[in-house]
Amino acid sequence: MVSEKMKPFMANNSAIRAMFEEGKKMAAVYGAENVYDFSLGNPNVPVPEVNEAILEIVKEEAFNALHGYMSNAGFEDVRQTIAQSINERFGTSFSEKNLIMTVGAASGLNVILKSILNPGDQVIVFAPYFVEYDGYVRNYDGEVVRISPDTETFMPKLDEFEEKITKRTKAVIINNPNNPTGVVYGEDTIKALAAILEKKEKEFGISILLISDEPYRELAYGVEVPYVTKYYHNTVVGYSYSKSLSIPGERIGYLVIPDEVDESGELITAASIANRVLGCVNAPSLIQKVIQYCIRHKVTVNVEAYEKNRDLLYHALKEDGFTCAKPDGAFYLFVKSPVADEKEFCETAKKHHVLMVPGSSFACPGYVRIAYCVSHEQIERSLPAFREIAREYGLLK
Repeated sequence: MVSEKMKPFMANNSAIRAMFEEGKKMAAVYGAENVYDFSLGNPNVPVPEVNEAILEIVKEEAFNALHGYMSNAGFEDVRQTIAQSINERFGTSFSEKNLIMTVGAASGLNVILKSILNPGDQVIVFAPYFVEYDGYVRNYDGEVVRISPDTETFMPKLDEFEEKITKRTKAVIINNPNNPTGVVYGEDTIKALAAILEKKEKEFGISILLISDEPYRELAYGVEVPYVTKYYHNTVVGYSYSKSLSIPGERIGYLVIPDEVDESGELITAASIANRVLGCVNAPSLIQKVIQYCIRHKVTVNVEAYEKNRDLLYHALKEDGFTCAKPDGAFYLFVKSPVADEKEFCETAKKHHVLMVPGSSFACPGYVRIAYCVSHEQIERSLPAFREIAREYGLLK
């Protein structure tokens, strides 16, 4: 019954989700307060203004206008509000026609990949990376080309990147700030990457689309996250409000397709149609209006809460002898496993009721991802467990 194309997805079902389900089972046995689940990037900092916006909008808006069909690209006034906000923040010059509202960033990536990929086209990704990219590319019979990780800095290996670009390269995906490492690609990195792409476009006589996946843009700690469209003409930005407004279940985001992109008019049309034929039709109408409200009222998540979590957990793990880079963004720590097989390390941690995700799920074995988007109290409760794990591996001095 199940298609042959679907079976590889089933075989490689997300370890993140599997660990999350394991956490729920353990919580039922040991009590939620005694299980330290760091598996899923599920934001925990409330943004109460979202609920206020929903109530106000439902009360004020006409029923059919609020809940009915609209353009596949989304409400024009919502897109214009977002475009103006981007322009004010980053010095760009977008209008509503450059934006397509999407069912979260994941749907946005599927929309743009469906719009550009032919069977056999290659999409380059930089390990470690969000492994769902593999599935998104395979959805449209594309081929993922991985750039191996630089485990010293977790910055892109640009020399390897340049070598692996071919005539079949159709797109490159970057994730900034990065999941799972929390590193931020700075302006120098983006400029160097753009220069390579421009060189290869001329060398092969092709267009290469740079897709910047940015759901963690607002979660940056004292560093600037470059707006990539300013550095490379063939850039599309995918964004989600899941993290910046703590609403991952609402599935709302957008694509930015600048006029500078090659054949931008055709690509915008194709993406709008892809939004429909993928079954999304349009992004959820009520939440589109909520986004507009939040922009107008300058509503954002309390980033300081995540920074406080980062600092507590990072310093505690370092004191216990663990090795990890201090992240500049997102809400993840990417920690080196004390043994070569990080899955063994995850199993050991599970005995202490600590749940982490193996780095092999992000194409970077030997590491684990810890999502610190949990309550500060959970982190405090978990520290003795981490210390026991460190003691078990002889990390304590």
